[in-house]
Amino acid sequence: MWTRALLSVVLLLAVAACSTGQTGMTAPGLAQPTAPAGPVLAPAQGEIIGTGPVRVALILPLSGNTGAVGRAMLNGARLAMDETARTGGQHIHVVVKDSGTGPETARTATQQALAEGAELILGPLTADAVGLAGAIAKSYDTPLIGFSSTASVATDGVYLLSVLPEAEIMRALTYARAQGRNTIAAIIPDTPLGNAQADALRLAAGEAGMQIVAIEMFDGEARARTAVERLAPAMRSNLVDTLYIPDRATAPSFGILLDAARLPRERVLIVGSADWEGDAAILNQPFLAGAVYPAIDPAGLEALTPIYRSRFGGEPHQLTTLAYSAVLLANTPSLSLAMPPYGTGLVSPVGFTGRDGPFRLHFDGRGEYGLVMRQVGAQGAVTIDAARLGGLPLASSGGASIDAGIPPAAEFR
Repeated sequence: MWTRALLSVVLLLAVAACSTGQTGMTAPGLAQPTAPAGPVLAPAQGEIIGTGPVRVALILPLSGNTGAVGRAMLNGARLAMDETARTGGQHIHVVVKDSGTGPETARTATQQALAEGAELILGPLTADAVGLAGAIAKSYDTPLIGFSSTASVATDGVYLLSVLPEAEIMRALTYARAQGRNTIAAIIPDTPLGNAQADALRLAAGEAGMQIVAIEMFDGEARARTAVERLAPAMRSNLVDTLYIPDRATAPSFGILLDAARLPRERVLIVGSADWEGDAAILNQPFLAGAVYPAIDPAGLEALTPIYRSRFGGEPHQLTTLAYSAVLLANTPSLSLAMPPYGTGLVSPVGFTGRDGPFRLHFDGRGEYGLVMRQVGAQGAVTIDAARLGGLPLASSGGASIDAGIPPAAEFR
């Protein structure tokens, strides 16, 4: 019951192009250039998708333990390029490279892509791979958009298209504060991810205007029970009106413990994490009814699923739409056809509009998604607050090395 969850960041953006008649995305105020003649590019090694003039590299784990995930993301990229071909707005071609099973392979693939003339690198997936690949890309003065959720590897020119813990927590606390909540306690796993969540909570609480009463860490059932026993008096006496329990695997067990401790459920708002989305055990735990959590709106993946099934057979992965969105972003004419390509438009403060809501990249490399707030109910989870950009804390916590996890079969390090 108390085994650690293999946490995931569910990134379900399938971008609805907001360009003027061309496939991709635009931010307000960005001019739409015409396609330049472009240089003659060297032959590229790897699968090539599309025929547009600008070269973009997509670096994903296509082999090894996470190969199935990488291949599902690659299929998302293929579907995005199918869309550009249908609409006659194909401004890029994508060169696919395998990041393999380790960060050194990702660095080698990135080096090769840059030598072949890639103007933008999409990927890799894990934090250590993004760190090494990003250093190579910066030496070429070429932007990289990685898929890790580790804020510490983000920097100017090395962006993260992902949901970061600090953005997720900021969205949840902003919602809680709007409901009149003022004080918060947390019970968080004593793990690298848990430590990053605790750091993010400390950073976000002040900016959201909430007071942290206590943060309890646990690494097993004994410490979990102790944490509940320590916090229960404060919750019963109204010193704590919000409880943050982000861990997906142990949330149902905490529901049992909190119920046994006679927590005044009607007075305490329980807040989970985006990893709660779709978890049957959480939905079926009576004490967690009414709990809320931030999430990517599932509509994007739901809309893409029948197209994916028809084209490839089987089911898409939760990260399929992430690659789909990244490719459409790369194809945006105001970015791909600019001179030079992919300049400051990547960090337009107004961001971009995706099928699941808004998102934007920041100058320090961090990405921010418009998250909905969902509520656990008897008939499943429902959206109670529409997608919006909650606002990243002003300074990143750096945090421990955690990655966009792959539920439930693998965890990236």
